[in-house]
Amino acid sequence: MIAPDQRLSLMINEEDHLRLQAMASGFQLAEAWTLADGADDELDQALDFAFSEEIGYLTSCPTNAGTGLRASLLVHLPALVLLEEIQKVLKSVMQMGLNVRGYYGEHSEVMGNLFQVSNQTTLGRSERESIEMLERVTRQVLEQEERAREKMMRDARVQVEDKVWRAYGNLRYCRTIHVRDVINLCSAVRLGVALGLPGLCPLHVVNELLVLAQPAHLQRRYGADLTPAERNVYRAQLGRERLEAAERETRSGD
Repeated sequence: MIAPDQRLSLMINEEDHLRLQAMASGFQLAEAWTLADGADDELDQALDFAFSEEIGYLTSCPTNAGTGLRASLLVHLPALVLLEEIQKVLKSVMQMGLNVRGYYGEHSEVMGNLFQVSNQTTLGRSERESIEMLERVTRQVLEQEERAREKMMRDARVQVEDKVWRAYGNLRYCRTIHVRDVINLCSAVRLGVALGLPGLCPLHVVNELLVLAQPAHLQRRYGADLTPAERNVYRAQLGRERLEAAERETRSGD
């Protein structure tokens, strides 16, 4: 079940009996939590949950015993990857009791230098404590990423700009492209936007491409079941159209 604004959804009889999922763009853990917590309270008025004061909800996956809360942040860490500092950072994050997963969450690989950081402990810690810890540690990681970006621009600015513009050129003019390549190229362009390199598209355009380039989104957009080869062609077309439109808007704004 999906709410009209698509920020809140409810999965029934999956890994947990009920799984509420709330999403918010940007660093808005508290907003997402408030959204899920409100829906949880509303359901509690109508449903009789199997609940234990000692171990929490009884129909959840055992790994979610206790609060059942899984809070996650998707963070972009290209500079730490390029400077080969990422493993040291991730090791310290996991030592703090947090999980680090790939782009699609559990059991997925890292793509586009995007990492999903989430709480691991759900038993013996309150929801607020879990969220505050996740937020605190993630902010520390983002501070390290900022320092790494400053170091890259100081020591290898030309190489960084070359990487960014090569990626932009591929997205802007390619005729066929796989979703993995879109994610990796968008990562480089996203870094360039964050560094303030002039002439690039706005950040929201890059973020939209990351989502709309996914197979199911493409098929819904074009209203047909597409073969992998056809998706690659339509995906490239989508990228060209979005970036060309962004360039026109920039020129008209000037």
